[in-house]
Amino acid sequence: MKLKGTMVLELTDEATGEVETATEENMVTEAVNDILGMNPMGVFYSEEELGDVLAWNNVLLPICPNMVGGILLFPKTLEEDAAHIYEASGNLPVAYASNNVNTTANTARGSMNQTESKALENGYKFVWEFTPSQGNGTIAAVALTSAQGGQNAYGSLVGDASTFLKIKKLDIGDLGKAKQMVLFEAAEVDFGNDLLYSITFADSSVRIRKVRIPIFTVGLNEKLDDSTYTVLEDHAVQTETFLFLGSYTKYGEFLDGKDGYWYGFSNEGNSSGNARMLWVKVSKADYSMTEGEWTLSNARLMAVGERDTDSSYPERSCRCCMRGGYLYVPAYDKKGIYKINVANTADVTQIDFGFTSKMKPLGESGTCELYLTLVGDLIIGGDFQVTAADAVIHTQGSARLGCLATPLFQHKQFLVGWGGSYGNEYRHMYLLTPYLATINNLSSAVVKDANKTMKITYTLTEEA
Repeated sequence: MKLKGTMVLELTDEATGEVETATEENMVTEAVNDILGMNPMGVFYSEEELGDVLAWNNVLLPICPNMVGGILLFPKTLEEDAAHIYEASGNLPVAYASNNVNTTANTARGSMNQTESKALENGYKFVWEFTPSQGNGTIAAVALTSAQGGQNAYGSLVGDASTFLKIKKLDIGDLGKAKQMVLFEAAEVDFGNDLLYSITFADSSVRIRKVRIPIFTVGLNEKLDDSTYTVLEDHAVQTETFLFLGSYTKYGEFLDGKDGYWYGFSNEGNSSGNARMLWVKVSKADYSMTEGEWTLSNARLMAVGERDTDSSYPERSCRCCMRGGYLYVPAYDKKGIYKINVANTADVTQIDFGFTSKMKPLGESGTCELYLTLVGDLIIGGDFQVTAADAVIHTQGSARLGCLATPLFQHKQFLVGWGGSYGNEYRHMYLLTPYLATINNLSSAVVKDANKTMKITYTLTEEA
């Protein structure tokens, strides 16, 4: 089956009645086929008779207007590649709309005309409308997306939960605390090779466990409930300088640098003076390491994270992330975030938010909490985002995830993380909803401003 999409974009000047029209045909990406054809960790199966699994009908099916039920408008053109299903943070949508009427105060969002939008014999006709105050900016490209992705894209002051669609919540309470902690201390997931790397600090060593988990292949004696993961290798890398600071609470975090190394950091939050931070860098190739101590002048940092393996429940709080060779740690006063070059600590920048963050976790509060995670190249915090250019975007700050101990690990549209709270431990899986189902670059960019309304008619049809 081949899909064909034609878009007509009309800008109407309210004062003169003049209409500017752009008509384009799109290309279709792999986004829908990825969802329909992939099943990482058996996410679309139920291991038990009654499983906490997404109900497809009316959420993802029919494909139109659900899995394809929203629209994203971009200020720059998009790379025309079928595998390109997410755009980088340097080209976030200026406008969007879902499969319903926008009743919120979000002026980036338009509304679907539910009278003119309808199913066709061989496809679907979408009609979206934007008032003079909605969707203003330069528009160089348009993409169909999911209904959820069209609500707030990656997040707005009105809402940010729609970015993540929960597709599975798997109870792992029967594993026992020791096995749960191996999963909760995950620093990397290698989806292509069915591997997870769990890293912690214990007995003067960085302990790295290479773990097989069924992702896309299932062994003859394996289940899909995390109970049959296998530790393939267990390495202890001795350190002299690095350790987890703190007495009762241990402060520290391990992250994937995505440069061939894992990094460990440990500091105690400081509201004044210089920040002291211990660090270690471990090679993925041969487990060789370097380590040291930084004194960061006039940096007032929150602790990068906390761990506790001695309590009744496995605990981990992650408050930092890495991107492009830099460590990002929130400021102690919650008014910004520090960007630290891990190769040159003279290169430290404080990025101001322009507001005081609530600095709440991305999920509910509990014994496990995730405060920062990287999705693509976009850092997502509780009520803020930081683009690759270090621009700050203020968002609502809703609790949109479960109690996560780990960062979210991404494979295409799928996001996975482990965590829990007070005896309720789970593996969580989400669908990242603002994907590019189609790509439609305009021959020349248009500008929507407060003097114009905009109407987009997008017809998607099936061809033999």
